[in-house]
Amino acid sequence: MSSNPLRAARLSRRTMLAGTAGALGALALPGVATAAPLDWSRAVVDSTMRRHTPATLGGWGYTRGLYLYGQFLVYKRTGEKSYLDYILAWYDRFVTENGISNEFTNLDAMRSGQMFPLLYNETGQAKYKTAADQLRRRFPSYPRTSDGGMFHATSKTGQLWADGVYMAQPFLALYGKTFGDRGYCYEEAAKNVSVYFDRLKEPTKGLLYHAYDEDGSESWASGPGRHSKYHWARAIGWLGMTAIDLLEILPADHPRRRRLVDVVKFLAAGYTRWQDRTSGRWFQIVDRGGDKDNWLETSASAMYTFLLSRAVEREYIGMEYRPVAAKGYCGVLSQVSTGSDGLTEIKNISEGTNVGDTAYYYARKRNINDFHGLGAFLIMNEQLAFRGGVGY
Repeated sequence: MSSNPLRAARLSRRTMLAGTAGALGALALPGVATAAPLDWSRAVVDSTMRRHTPATLGGWGYTRGLYLYGQFLVYKRTGEKSYLDYILAWYDRFVTENGISNEFTNLDAMRSGQMFPLLYNETGQAKYKTAADQLRRRFPSYPRTSDGGMFHATSKTGQLWADGVYMAQPFLALYGKTFGDRGYCYEEAAKNVSVYFDRLKEPTKGLLYHAYDEDGSESWASGPGRHSKYHWARAIGWLGMTAIDLLEILPADHPRRRRLVDVVKFLAAGYTRWQDRTSGRWFQIVDRGGDKDNWLETSASAMYTFLLSRAVEREYIGMEYRPVAAKGYCGVLSQVSTGSDGLTEIKNISEGTNVGDTAYYYARKRNINDFHGLGAFLIMNEQLAFRGGVGY
């Protein structure tokens, strides 16, 4: 072993990169273009910017916030100013010198706010801090379950939906780090992931249920655990990405950090168990691949692949998960193509989804270029293609 730690780290990274490249080559799937762009992230962003101006991209909501966060990651890597200008133009439709006019009555409305601290750091413009402060002030009075979980919406009393943590908690943690409010923000964000996880986990399968209702009054929460009955793929992906994002922010000695790592380990094992061996992707209802109407969904597959890759890189899980991430990456890339108009397309993305039965989940539209999938793809691709695959 080398006595030079820096040289050893470089050798380790080179070995992992070679291993990732080999795994991707060995796992090449039908449908991945042989003459693919060198940078699929740029291709997706450039295509989206050609399809939509900032004025026509859509209104305030979590899907646009998710996508623009992905575009921001591409901007930070490439330095392409037009990518940042586009993001700012969209946000400036809603943010003025007085901040933002929004009552934040549901967690979904908070997701786009994650960009406030990032845009403040990038531009120094006070209005983004003003908007961030407004959102931060909403948290103490936001309604919670008896164990501290934030309601999915003020109108959904006692309900925790797995995607809710991703809508609110990464912003809260990032706000704490950026503006020196670490105590409350770190504790509240990490605690919510734990509460949601405890209410939604299914230990025998390594999966999560979609939602929980504290008093069990919802028709879908009639069982003893007061949770819904099915393991919808994207809901699980949202919570997993939240755990990863918080681990990027919380200090090494934070008392809730170990629990977040345990969440990541739990999900990584479940993802591996239920990955479709042929395609490398995951099904709309994760554990029911044999159902004739079930289908392989792209956005969740990108989320799972991202978690596996980042978790291996950070050594939360072992190197045995690297081929799982590589296979997932190939599976997601098989859903990406270039159309006759020269624009990139990503297919088989589930539309927005409430809590339902199997027929409801299977009947969801399988969209092309849905922002759930575009955002998840960019987050995944920036990790897999430009951070050394599944290992630094």
